[in-house]
Amino acid sequence: MPLPESARRYPHSGIATPHYLASAAGLATLAQGGNAVDAIVAANLALGVVAPYFCGYGGDIFAIVWDGSAHGYVGSGHSPAAAHIDALREEGLQHMPYFGGHSVTVPGGPRGWFDLLERWGTKSFGELSKAAVRYARDGFEPTLRGHDMITASGIFYPPEFEWPKMYDDATVGGRLRQPALAALIERLAEGGPDAYYQGEVAETIAAAIRRRGGLMTADDIGAHRGEWVDPIRAGFRDVEVLELPPPTQGVTALEMLRIVDGFELPPDGPERQHLLIEAAKLAFADRDTYVSDPRHMTVDPDAMLADDWISERRAQIDLGRASSPEPYRVPAGGTAYLCAADSDGLLVSLIQSNFLGFGSGVHVDEFGINLNNRGSSFNLTEGHANALAPTKRPMHTLIPALGLRDGQPWLVFGSMGGDAQPLIHLQLLARILDDGTELQEALASPRFNVEAGRWKVKTEWHMPAETVAGLEAMGHQVEPIGPLDMGVGHAHAIELGPEGGYAVATDPRAEGAALGL
Repeated sequence: MPLPESARRYPHSGIATPHYLASAAGLATLAQGGNAVDAIVAANLALGVVAPYFCGYGGDIFAIVWDGSAHGYVGSGHSPAAAHIDALREEGLQHMPYFGGHSVTVPGGPRGWFDLLERWGTKSFGELSKAAVRYARDGFEPTLRGHDMITASGIFYPPEFEWPKMYDDATVGGRLRQPALAALIERLAEGGPDAYYQGEVAETIAAAIRRRGGLMTADDIGAHRGEWVDPIRAGFRDVEVLELPPPTQGVTALEMLRIVDGFELPPDGPERQHLLIEAAKLAFADRDTYVSDPRHMTVDPDAMLADDWISERRAQIDLGRASSPEPYRVPAGGTAYLCAADSDGLLVSLIQSNFLGFGSGVHVDEFGINLNNRGSSFNLTEGHANALAPTKRPMHTLIPALGLRDGQPWLVFGSMGGDAQPLIHLQLLARILDDGTELQEALASPRFNVEAGRWKVKTEWHMPAETVAGLEAMGHQVEPIGPLDMGVGHAHAIELGPEGGYAVATDPRAEGAALGL
């Protein structure tokens, strides 16, 4: 139903992404009569060009769409059919590698764009990809943040990976052109998803992976399909929060929220942050024990949200002292979250990722594709829920979210940040619901992340000194991080206004824009 005239004081459609050029592409789509799904796809296509250190044409995609009810989409790729623990052990590997061919799973993003458009789109992929093609072929001027991200990402990769040379022109004041990527996007516009998952492109991707030691074949790529799922739900304060089920860590976010929902949250300060940290530790420990491809899980996600499970976790929290559960592995992430809403009430919460910066380091030169390294999330422990196996999806950190109040949409939200995403959801909702903080201020407020091993707490530079001192007194190891550090993610959100319409907000830690009509 169109919004009433009384709502026109607020934007009646809007979009937020982590790069201003992508937001502009999405807003232009809305202005030209496209809906929220059209806009989010146009923005995502552009984002993969102008911010390849976050996401792109070799990554995965996840979404929650509201069209009067909630629909989940899992565009998570699987491992090769030949992927076995023994095969990697025979190569002398003790852990899944972060880089190279073994770290790549089949990219789910390109098919996901078409699946979303088939169900809700009103414009063709060709129309929606015009901005992305223009940025790729004619080039764009990288921001200082973009230049720094590309430079910093290159440091992580072994010297034999030559992909950084593709971005030699990504200098401030320069112009980055990606003609091979432009040609790929035009292929997709002409041939649809089969232009990626069948034929020359699939064969070229598979060959690039095998050159870097991987086992993937063109048949593995051609077998990929996205999955429509029902979101999972849990209450927090007076709202219902929707997340995606496994293989994502959406159940982890809901577990944190349910644990904290049993406490009266202390005022902003060390006692509050301690409670959130301890809830996060417990939920992360459960995630790394049980969450994976649902075909391989031994515990149902509903059981992890049941009253007895949550009560047992709450009882483990010492409100005055830090705990030290078994450490979990924290991968750094290269991810983009974006959201859109239109005047007919169609809402999209979407997240897309290469994973670690530019992913596996395997670059498909012929088509300008940086392939993901989502396979690095597997482990090589026989019998573990998240152990490597043929045609299996790894545990996934990507979690778009949606908040309902009285059964109707209230907040579309999410964040990049790898493992930190559930904790960012928790901090953001606590700011808004417990403190009554306005949306944009809530996104900009100080946040923290929890690092593995010694469970080090990384706090932003503007976290009050008394909070830091109080956490240390409780036994937490605290490490300050600098301003605008993406180690605590960058989140974006759209809130339904009190009289209809939307409040659109973007995180200052990104180079994005929150735009509305």
